[in-house]
Amino acid sequence: MIAAALLVLSHAPAAHAAAKADMVLYGGQVVTMDPDRPSASAVAVRDGKIVAVGGDGIASQYDAAETIDLKGRMLMPGFIDTHVHIIGQPRRAVDLSKAHSIAGIQQLVRDKARELGKGEWITGYGWDEAQLAEKRNIVSTDLDEAAPDNPVALTRAGSHSIAGNSMAMRLAGIGRTTPNPDHGVIEHFANGEPNGIIRERTDLYSKLVPPPAAGEMKPSFVARLKALLPLGITSLMEALTTIDDEPVGKGGIAGGKGPSTAPTFRQFREIYAEQGESLPRATLYIFYPGAERLKAFPYHTGYGDDRLKLGPIGEGLFADGGFTGPTAWTLQDYKGMPGFRGRAATPPDELRAMVRTARDLGWQLGIHAIGDAAIQRLVGIYAQALAEKPQKDARWFTAHLTMLPPPETLSLMASHGIWAAVQPNFLYNLEGRYNETLEGERLQHINPVGTPLRWGVHLAFGSDNLPIGPLYGFYVAVTRKGQSGTVYGADEAVSRIAALRAYTQDAAWLTWDEKKKGSLTPGKLADMIVLDHNLLTVPEEEILDTRVDITIVGGKTVYRRQPEQGRPDAGA
Repeated sequence: MIAAALLVLSHAPAAHAAAKADMVLYGGQVVTMDPDRPSASAVAVRDGKIVAVGGDGIASQYDAAETIDLKGRMLMPGFIDTHVHIIGQPRRAVDLSKAHSIAGIQQLVRDKARELGKGEWITGYGWDEAQLAEKRNIVSTDLDEAAPDNPVALTRAGSHSIAGNSMAMRLAGIGRTTPNPDHGVIEHFANGEPNGIIRERTDLYSKLVPPPAAGEMKPSFVARLKALLPLGITSLMEALTTIDDEPVGKGGIAGGKGPSTAPTFRQFREIYAEQGESLPRATLYIFYPGAERLKAFPYHTGYGDDRLKLGPIGEGLFADGGFTGPTAWTLQDYKGMPGFRGRAATPPDELRAMVRTARDLGWQLGIHAIGDAAIQRLVGIYAQALAEKPQKDARWFTAHLTMLPPPETLSLMASHGIWAAVQPNFLYNLEGRYNETLEGERLQHINPVGTPLRWGVHLAFGSDNLPIGPLYGFYVAVTRKGQSGTVYGADEAVSRIAALRAYTQDAAWLTWDEKKKGSLTPGKLADMIVLDHNLLTVPEEEILDTRVDITIVGGKTVYRRQPEQGRPDAGA
C-alpha cells in the first residue's frame, strides 16, 4: 500500500489540483511490463500518451473526459505482432478462412464460378489441411469438380504452397514431365500426374492472374487491419509489402504489378492518411526489389511516423522454404525421407549480395529462415556483413527461427546482437506437419523459445497468420502444447511474464520503439488492451478462452467487445 501511494505521488499531480485527462482506467489488475513499476491498478491518459500509472487514487486526481471501471480485469500494453500478412481480397477471390472442409471450399469455388462466368480465374487464400474435416490437401481433382471451366488457384495458409486445378495447370504449362522449378516443388499423384500443388513457387499460377482493378483491394486491406483490433493487436509488422507501384526511377516498375494480394507501401500510405487513427500502428517489411531498384528508392528503414513507417528488408530472397512444403533446409534428413533435407532457396552469393546492399543503403534486415541449415547460413552471412562494416544499432534479426540451430550459431547471434522474430504459435497449427517431417530432439525443440533465451538471443513474438491471435503464441510459449494437447520439449517453455514481454516491450525494440510503446509507462503512447482474464494467473486450459474487451490505440478506444460477442476468429 505504501509503495502504491508513493507511485501515485510520483506520477500524478497533488490531490487538490485535479488535472485534465482524456481517459482514466481504474480498479483493475494493471500489468505494466515496466520493470520499474510492474503492477498497478489505474492509468491516466492525455493527448494520446500515458500521464500516470499507480493506485486507484489516480481516478480522483484527474478530471477525465472518460473513466473506465476495469472491475478487476487485466489492463496491459497492446500486443505487437512482428510478422503479419495483411492479405487483400480481390473480387475474384474466395474467402477460405471460414471453410472447414474440402466440400465447403468446393462450394465457395462453385459459387464464385457462377458469379464470374466461364474462363475467369478464381483465387483464394488460407486453406490448411490440418483444419479441414478430410485432413488432407486440396488437389486438382477437387477443384476440377467444383469449377471445370475456370482456372482455380488457392493459396495455403502461410503462402508457401498453392493448389490449382487442371485448367490452371494447363495455362501454367505444368504436365507430367514438367521439371521442378528453381526453388520449388511440383507434387504428383501416385500415377505420376501432377496433382495441382506447387510448393514455394506460387507465382507459377499467380503471375497468370489478371491484377485487381485500381482501388479494388483497399476495402479488404482496411478490413484486415481492423480485424486485428479485437485480437488485442495495437501494432504490427506487415511482412510482405512491395514498392512496385512507386514511380519508375524511384524504385517502381512499369505497370506496378507485384503480388496481387499483398499491399504496397503507396497503398498503405493512402490508407493511413485517411484512417490511421482507427487502425493498429504498422511497420512494413519491404519485399527485396533487387539492388538497382532499392538504390533508386528514396527511403529506408525508419522513414515515416508513429502510425506508419518502413521497417526491414525481409521477404523477397529467402534462405529456405517452409515445413508446409516441405522445403525447409535442414542439417539432417527429413523423417522417413533418406537423403532429403529440403533445399536452400537462394544461393549464398545472392544472399550475401542482398545483405550487403541493404546494409549499405541503411536498411534493417529480417530475412526468412526456417530450417536449421538455413538459419546457420543466414546468421553466418549476417555476422560476416556486420564484421566487414560494423553498424551502429543495426537491429538485424532472423524471421522465424523455427528449428533450433547449432550452439555455435546461437553463440554468433548473441555475440553480434542478432535477434529472432519467432512464432511459437506454429507448434499449435503445424503440429501435424512437424510430426510428419521431424523426430527426436529436432521435433522436441521445434519453435524454440527457452533455449535461445538461455544463450542470450533476444526474441520478439509474432504469428505469420498461423493463426494471428496472440493468445495462441502466448499459450504455446508457456505450455509447449500443440493442438492435440501433446507437450513438446517442455524445457523450451518460458514464464508467462517472459512471453508477454516478447509480445510487447521486446517486440517494440525491433522497430526502435521501446521508448515509445510496449509498456504502460508515463510518457509512452497509450496503446492498451483490457482482457477478461489475467494472463499471468488464469489456468492454462483457459488461456485460449480469454477475450479482449477493449482495445485502445493512442488513447482512443478503437474496439469494444459487445456482451454477446465471443472470442474473435484468430485466423484472420
